[in-house]
Amino acid sequence: MALKLTILGCGTSSGVPRIGNDWGDCDPSEPKNRRTRVSILVESATTRILVDTSPDLRNQFLDNDITYIDAVIWTHDHADHCHGIDDLRPVFQQKREPIAGYARPFALKSLKQRFAYAFEGHKFYPSICQAMALDHDVKIGDIAVRTVDQPHGAITSAGLRFEHDGRSVAYATDFGEVTPEMRTLYQGCDLFVVDALRDRPHPTHAHLDMTLALIDEVRPTLSLLTHMDNSMDYNHLDAILPDHIRPAHDGYTKEI
Repeated sequence: MALKLTILGCGTSSGVPRIGNDWGDCDPSEPKNRRTRVSILVESATTRILVDTSPDLRNQFLDNDITYIDAVIWTHDHADHCHGIDDLRPVFQQKREPIAGYARPFALKSLKQRFAYAFEGHKFYPSICQAMALDHDVKIGDIAVRTVDQPHGAITSAGLRFEHDGRSVAYATDFGEVTPEMRTLYQGCDLFVVDALRDRPHPTHAHLDMTLALIDEVRPTLSLLTHMDNSMDYNHLDAILPDHIRPAHDGYTKEI
């Protein structure tokens, strides 16, 4: 195994179904339409990197039998990407040392303010995360991570490319525009996990046509659509998309 990807969650900020049992256009009888908030795990034989601590992180770890990670990367500080941070505590208790937590400097500053106890500890509770600035190029264990800043409304999110032993996984979620730097980073990757919120345009997220155009430009071997809302029915997408582009589903795994 060079790299392994696990889709922990592929839903938008409200998940699918939305509270109120609102499935929208998604068939509730199709298990792959039940989507928790967006998160992935990327691993080599010796290194495990979590991307984002979604509010559903506990159940995601339980469902995928995950008991440890070496590091976490936050793409940005929006609630659906970071509010599960306390679920790192059992991982810390097993590691017996703080988990390396990476984010771009502006996002890291916000996370440290909002979750000071996690980074600094509180009374009898030790810190569970060690704050690490996410540079444009870092090495975590034996996995190289390259980063680009993606426009996401008033902020930016971190787009990521993971590389190990000649294989690559790219992750682009929560962007509303495509920049030349993004195209360069994602070019020719083996596996591309990419935001496709819905069919209709959205001010801060990619919609399906934008995503398909980006895929056509960067030409990955395989692409997976993520961060999908309740208008994006799995079987409908599965039927209309070409073979090299698939809708993701929670629990999906791929080794490359």
